Amino acid sequence: MTEAFTVPFVDLAATYREVRADVDAALARVAASGRYLLGAELKAFEAEFAAMCGNEHCVGVASGTDALELALRALGVGPGDEVVVPAHTFIGSWLAISATGAQPVPVDPDPDGLSMDPARVEAAVTPRTAAVMPVHLYGHPTDLDPLLAVAERHGLAVVEDAAQAHGALYRGRRIGSGHVAAFSFYPTKNLGAMGDGGAVVTGDVALAERIRLLRNNGCREQYRHEVRSPHSRLDEFQAAVLRAKLPRLVAWNAHRSQVAARYTRALDSVAGITVPACAPWADPVWHLYAIRSPERDALRRRLHAAGVETHIHYPVPPHRSQAYADDAAGGPEGTHPNSERLAAEALSLPMGPHLGRDAVDAVVDALRAAAEPVDGRLLPVKGRT
Repeated sequence: MTEAFTVPFVDLAATYREVRADVDAALARVAASGRYLLGAELKAFEAEFAAMCGNEHCVGVASGTDALELALRALGVGPGDEVVVPAHTFIGSWLAISATGAQPVPVDPDPDGLSMDPARVEAAVTPRTAAVMPVHLYGHPTDLDPLLAVAERHGLAVVEDAAQAHGALYRGRRIGSGHVAAFSFYPTKNLGAMGDGGAVVTGDVALAERIRLLRNNGCREQYRHEVRSPHSRLDEFQAAVLRAKLPRLVAWNAHRSQVAARYTRALDSVAGITVPACAPWADPVWHLYAIRSPERDALRRRLHAAGVETHIHYPVPPHRSQAYADDAAGGPEGTHPNSERLAAEALSLPMGPHLGRDAVDAVVDALRAAAEPVDGRLLPVKGRT
């Protein structure tokens, strides 16, 4: 049984209440059409999302992880290749690389977890390196230009993991406006479907056509299979839901930014807590608001006991996960110290387009109280875990 929190981490029901009329009409429209895959809704959404990103082409697929995998495969990445990727990210970034048969090569991020050091990326390049995968984590753009310069020097492809960055700006450029970026439409994302979904956005028409081929069992024409590929399609119902939500994305992101600003003003002076960084060249969309504390676990227990739901993104770095237990890429413990410290200290606070001022104040008050030391340290408390 799921416990009820006074302040939930994310309130998807509130989002539905706002868009209910449009979403219900969209679902009814698809149901009545009798066309549930690769139809008019998907084509319209692809055009609208590409335009929002400031790019030419969008290819809807079944998930954000599939979007990364198919983008890599369309670029020719496969067995024997290596892809440089942050050590601190959702494991889906790594799994997409592994699914192509390539090897993830982790690079420790900066202390805030937002950008890979271009010098470390360059040092990780070998004759087998085929691509670099920057991740726009938490809705904050990574510092792309230095990574693009490294990739150009070595002739590498760049596939941006933009799963958390719908609408974010990097030096005035929309994330997704570059050569190729992969997005997720998982329900909790800034632009979320009512199930799984993803998309690849690109300015390269040939690459877009290749991804369309790969998402559909290697078919352009029914029963004419050109390559071996599974199917990975964004269905008409999810496309219709996303179309209903897309016109609200800018306003929703603006509200998230207001919530983040209130959190930062109120929490910046709280001892033992580090608020998220925001680079001067970035306009993040605050998919997550992740503070850091060396007493993270005790802090989280106290917040849950006070009725404030939180999450940890991400408690186990990919190179320490069981999925990569037999993989030498991670190196011995301490090889990626920033990644491992973030896994131990990061705590995501409630965030969303419908989080009200009273709820933000409740989170702040609970966090200030939870951060009060007892005999010089935070102690476990009874209640929610």
